[in-house]
Amino acid sequence: MRDFVITVNSTVDLPREWLEERHVPVIPLKYTIDGQTYTDMYGLSAKEFFQKLREGHMSVTSQINPEEAVQMLEPFLKEGKDILHLGFSSALSGTYNSMRIAGEELSEKYPEAKIYIIDTLCACLGEAMLLYKSLQLKEQGKNIDEIAQWVEENKLHVCHNVTVDDLNHLHRGGRISKTTAVLGTLVQIKPIIHMDDSGSLQVIGKERGRKKSLNRIVDMAVEQSKGWDNDIIMITHGDCLEDAEYVAKLVREKMGIDNILINNIGTVIGSHTGPGVVAVFCMGNKR
Repeated sequence: MRDFVITVNSTVDLPREWLEERHVPVIPLKYTIDGQTYTDMYGLSAKEFFQKLREGHMSVTSQINPEEAVQMLEPFLKEGKDILHLGFSSALSGTYNSMRIAGEELSEKYPEAKIYIIDTLCACLGEAMLLYKSLQLKEQGKNIDEIAQWVEENKLHVCHNVTVDDLNHLHRGGRISKTTAVLGTLVQIKPIIHMDDSGSLQVIGKERGRKKSLNRIVDMAVEQSKGWDNDIIMITHGDCLEDAEYVAKLVREKMGIDNILINNIGTVIGSHTGPGVVAVFCMGNKR
């Protein structure tokens, strides 16, 4: 049986050290701020990046193109390895389509290889959850076909529960109107957002006040995860570690799970959420 590699996009938003320890190749997106272009995961630190956003600087992101995808993937095929790529949601970026085109091109060039390019319909640590589970399955001896099938069957069970602190970033991204952003900010309205089955972010509720919104996203995870054996919960944040640790405390109390991964949201996804975002990710019955 041929060896295989599991690859991801930088939007997986896991610590670089975590990925390097597990030998997971990352295909990064880019962003431009103040006229300078950076590579996601390898550019500005979270502190530097979110401080710029707080000061009013705009960050514009760019997707991976098919040529870049080919350059990143082909070396593994030359080594005689198959590829399972867990891609960033197609509803949020054209990156998945570029990866798919690259996969088709490489399949023609390397007909003996298995190349799976999966649209995870997930983002951020939602992608990371699928990677975490896929690595577990690989360690258990599952082959590439079995893991790809598991991902396809379970990707819509990855629940993304999100709240943001500043509505203006959602407005810039076209998620809400300017009026809603201004009025919501004045009365301290905090939106509750989730990833729907099409892989899009949707505002599904609101809470008045930060603490209530943080409580709400944990309560959603509690309800979604009933009947699932979650061995890890993942929490991301936009340079607001104290809030993320508060959420982790609630997870321990309400879900009885101590294995919690906390990490700053990446600069590409953070460009659209802004500082102050907090999200809880778990496996559950329904998004």
